[in-house]
Amino acid sequence: ASPVPTSPNSSIPWELPYIPTPTSTLTPSPNSHSQLPTPNSPIANPLIDDRGNIEAGDRLLLIIEDDLNFGRILLDLARQQGFKCIVAANGSTGLALAQQFQPAAIILDIRLPGMDGWTVLDRLKHDLKTRHIPVHIMTVEEGRQRGLQLGAIAYLQKPVSSEALHQALNKIKGFVERRVKSLLVVEDDDTQRHSIVELIGNSDVATTAVKTGTEALEAVRNKHFDCLVLDLGLPDMTGFELIERIKQHPNGEALPIIVYTARELTRTEDTQLRRLAETIIVKDVRSPERLLDETALFLHRVQAELPAPTQQILEKLQNSDPVLVTKKVLIIDDDVRNIFALTSMLERYQMQVLYAENGRDGIELLRKTPDIDIVLMDVMMPEMDGYETTRLIRQDSKFKSLPIVALTAKAMQGDREKCIEAGASDYITKPVDTEQLLSLLRVWLYR
Repeated sequence: ASPVPTSPNSSIPWELPYIPTPTSTLTPSPNSHSQLPTPNSPIANPLIDDRGNIEAGDRLLLIIEDDLNFGRILLDLARQQGFKCIVAANGSTGLALAQQFQPAAIILDIRLPGMDGWTVLDRLKHDLKTRHIPVHIMTVEEGRQRGLQLGAIAYLQKPVSSEALHQALNKIKGFVERRVKSLLVVEDDDTQRHSIVELIGNSDVATTAVKTGTEALEAVRNKHFDCLVLDLGLPDMTGFELIERIKQHPNGEALPIIVYTARELTRTEDTQLRRLAETIIVKDVRSPERLLDETALFLHRVQAELPAPTQQILEKLQNSDPVLVTKKVLIIDDDVRNIFALTSMLERYQMQVLYAENGRDGIELLRKTPDIDIVLMDVMMPEMDGYETTRLIRQDSKFKSLPIVALTAKAMQGDREKCIEAGASDYITKPVDTEQLLSLLRVWLYR
């Protein structure tokens, strides 16, 4: 399939919209039906914050929180810690403010109106201009492990005490002030160990490299590390034993561990890693490029400050997302032009695309292909619309938890609620914002 055109001057009416770079403007494509609030509109600025009083050198904190009382408390406490603050009451505004102001840190609620916090976090961590910004999640929702795996620095579940808030803000302040991040590399092979240090090394990272599990435990006891790279085959203990012992230590409880090995893991090893990932942040990578990418995420490295070859590697990786690769997506849409545009875009991310031009054919295709991972459902279709099609799919017990993202031609009041009531998992308006769609796919495929 040919690539989807993305020029703002294209005359093709059904294309996915041109997405401006975050620094160029905060206004979306003129074709978009879902306008972001401007940074000075009432909804974007529910509290009197500091956006009109920001000077060079200020330590800026972005608070994305729809509870005004809690937002006011955070605002007051953060100012006491020397932060200037900007506040957003919803996810879309928060994302726009993060791109415009490039804050030193972000406090993020998950339960937000419209775009939820998971999608905001995903968008932040997949935008090379905001990926380095430390995000502290504060929410009533459970999901600590998920938040930390996706790159948040901490997760605090509401209700929270005044003392816990003070500690959280102290942690954010300390993280922001510590410009050089610490990496621990545990690898017994001298050549491999040196190559890892050389690959990741730069003035923004201080690396400690050791050969054995015993040395690694000693290092973790004596120093704070932001990330650990580990080979499973060590001379004095297995990598799994080392992980278990590290997570018992206060300095290791929330330490992100990246298992880096060139060989294929056995089924037993893979199961062990999955089990460990439920209680500690563990990721498995097989290539130097992915190692660079994951360490950049957990070390919160500013891409613009990295050497040019490193920047090029990271930029190239953005078009190859392991969460999306080989996943099967079913598009149900009566407009073949929309199907073509979506297919062209999704195939660039190595997704397998199936499609149907009406609801009945979509249901039939779903029953014949039970391993479909996610459905993109057009709402406005003749005969059987997307609402009815979604309801019928949900009646089959096999598809109770299948992610279904509704696509609507225009954002009308109550559309989201109507889609969710019919059984949709989420909702996005046409013309489709490419980045928002990819983010929704990642969020729902993760679940």
